[in-house]
Amino acid sequence: MRNLRWQGGGLAAERVAVMGILNVTPDSFFDGGRYGSVDQALARAKQILEEGADVLDVGGESTRPGSVGVSLDEELNRVLPIVRALRTGSAPYPLPISVDTSRAEVADAALAAGAEVINDVTGGTREPEILDVVGQRGAGLVLMHMRGSPETMQDNVEYKDLVASVLTQLEHCCAAASSAGVPLEYQAVDPGIGFGKSAQGCLELLARLGELQVLGRPILLGASRKSFLGAGFGHEGEQRLVGSLVAATQGVLAGASIVRVHDVQATRLAVDVAAGIRDACSR
Repeated sequence: MRNLRWQGGGLAAERVAVMGILNVTPDSFFDGGRYGSVDQALARAKQILEEGADVLDVGGESTRPGSVGVSLDEELNRVLPIVRALRTGSAPYPLPISVDTSRAEVADAALAAGAEVINDVTGGTREPEILDVVGQRGAGLVLMHMRGSPETMQDNVEYKDLVASVLTQLEHCCAAASSAGVPLEYQAVDPGIGFGKSAQGCLELLARLGELQVLGRPILLGASRKSFLGAGFGHEGEQRLVGSLVAATQGVLAGASIVRVHDVQATRLAVDVAAGIRDACSR
């Protein structure tokens, strides 16, 4: 199994990586407002570590459907104090840090402060110069598929062939990243569950996730707690935990190397079993 790398490090190839979500935003769809202060965020980062995560993903701008972006200064003010505190404390945070941003300036500042990975939900299309930043910094990069912007992405969720469209856009994103100096092994791809897709489209992507392996990059799956579980099955609140675990398990069986989740401990247990089943079939 391939997994994401960056200059001087990388995620272990021998097990599925669990990416724990830390949203330092007031309006994210599941945990908005819970970790707005530095102390709250640091406490959650510690909990994510203790629950068995392999990488921490810090986000300072909500990308839930219908959300409106924040200013550059606001995003910097939310993200940088967290990254700096994690990297410069008396006991520096031991996990790799990913920053969920599509802005080149935020990416550059976060990487300078000690982050190792940039997770761009626009696949490098909002500010293409972000690819140059990642290439120059030797960072890891997650390229996600999204049609439109968070504010408009659910306005049109019809595709002639959803998986073909996702593959085509991700191929372009990967090519642009490579041209900017990001090595292939430093790139991962994400089909963008819930980003410009219907509930049925999300299920189709989960069922056909293995087709993304043709891109030759590690696959990241982010289906945790998302609205397709409500729209497709009527699951709300804590009911979405079970569906999230099923989605993560399916993703691993289909070849995902990284799962991005809110519920770290439960997901760690589930994907370890799923990986064991998958690997038993390949012996």
